[in-house]
Amino acid sequence: MGVTNWLALLLTHPFEFRTLVQFYLYHEQKRDIAALKEHPTSGWDRQSMRRCWDFLDLTSRSFSAVIKELEGDLARTIALFYLVLRGLDTIEDDMTIPDHIKQPILRSFHVHTVTPGWKYDGCGPAEKDRQLLVEYDTVVEEVNKLLPEYKNIIIDITLKMETGMADYAHKAATTGSIYLETVAEYDLYCHYVAGLVGEGLSRIFSASGKEAAYIANQLELSNSMGLLLQKTNIIRDFREDVDNKRYFWPREIWGKEEYGFKEMKEMTSTDPAVVRRATWAQSGMVLDALRHAVDSLDYLRMLKNQSVFNFCAIPASMAIATLELCFMNKEMFQRNIKIRKAEAAKLIMRSTNPREVGLVFREYARRIHAKALPSDPNFIRISIACGKIETWCEHNYPSFVHFSSETGKQTLDPADPRTKIVLRQQAIETELAKKKRLEDIRNGITNGSAVDPTLLGTKEIGKGELLMYVGAAFSIVIVLSLAIIYALVKYSE
Repeated sequence: MGVTNWLALLLTHPFEFRTLVQFYLYHEQKRDIAALKEHPTSGWDRQSMRRCWDFLDLTSRSFSAVIKELEGDLARTIALFYLVLRGLDTIEDDMTIPDHIKQPILRSFHVHTVTPGWKYDGCGPAEKDRQLLVEYDTVVEEVNKLLPEYKNIIIDITLKMETGMADYAHKAATTGSIYLETVAEYDLYCHYVAGLVGEGLSRIFSASGKEAAYIANQLELSNSMGLLLQKTNIIRDFREDVDNKRYFWPREIWGKEEYGFKEMKEMTSTDPAVVRRATWAQSGMVLDALRHAVDSLDYLRMLKNQSVFNFCAIPASMAIATLELCFMNKEMFQRNIKIRKAEAAKLIMRSTNPREVGLVFREYARRIHAKALPSDPNFIRISIACGKIETWCEHNYPSFVHFSSETGKQTLDPADPRTKIVLRQQAIETELAKKKRLEDIRNGITNGSAVDPTLLGTKEIGKGELLMYVGAAFSIVIVLSLAIIYALVKYSE
């Protein structure tokens, strides 16, 4: 941002100005991949890997920043994973490539990715990431330098993804159908383009040792994470996709009889009656995306490594905020919209632990619920979806339990009736523990070992008292010994 933009922001949105200043001052970069000490894991000392980092910045600057924060060789591995899938996606999206040429390239992309020297310059000049494929041999070179366990995961996921993409591309080319008809078909498409990414990332996290081995097997939760992000992007990019004749919204949602639409492009009308019905279709899409929210929160709770958690949590927080922005927003049908920079900065600073991310989800779910209209056919289901997020937060992080980040201690809200229940339960458990202890003593058990039953009920003897008893016994022995000696002497006389 230039000086003029900063000044304008200060005058028009002073609170956002403060947030951005805090972000730039206090949100320090955790890792510099160009630093000399990072070269063994980041690969910055190699020209080929530096070019790959450049491509990552060009394809997605915001996502690139999150990747670079990952620890050790995770950053380089996931950067290459992202570039491989971006190259695959670029070929699938390019409508200038004939189907008979596109099909063999797509279905063999996992082979091309490890074939030294392979690159492709057949994409149309308008393709944003065309240069990535022109220099794809650089990516191939670096992929072949990865550890075998990482490389195998990337190739396996690429094989699965390319198969799905090729099937959809072939269907569009041969049948002329450019629509997804059902929600099930929509889910499958999102699985191929995003759910598999979640699966691959989980497997890479586990292979790195940064996360537990069982994370690799959380296929359903990993898929939900991917679908939440992908569906949010599809909702937000409505106008751009419609202008490019790409229709990813399933007809089962937007084509309902009560909405009255025959084609998706009809929703771009500014007629108030049309806008009203379009927002109903829009709420149906948001509702569909929200069904992945709780699974995503469950997935985040399983992560232990801080850099991995941040990598997953920040996009998830951005997604729920974007869904709230899109919900009942008629501007979405006229232009591309996105959350403001200050809001994004605030979400990045907050997305540091599962509890805080859960509260972020709850906050935006409440905003969505507040904007929902009873006239919307999806009103009840929207309310239920938001209620599920509320329930998840209350179950995992009860609102009457307050945590102090300064002291690290938990306190209970005395004004909340649940506090009385907890305190009463604690008192009952304490009383039961006392009774059990007494019962163990009566049964001759203390600290897991038996005691002499004759000692039960006796008072515990202190150290001083014990010494007194020993001294008295010793005195008695001395006196008795002297008496015996005296008696023997007398007897011998």
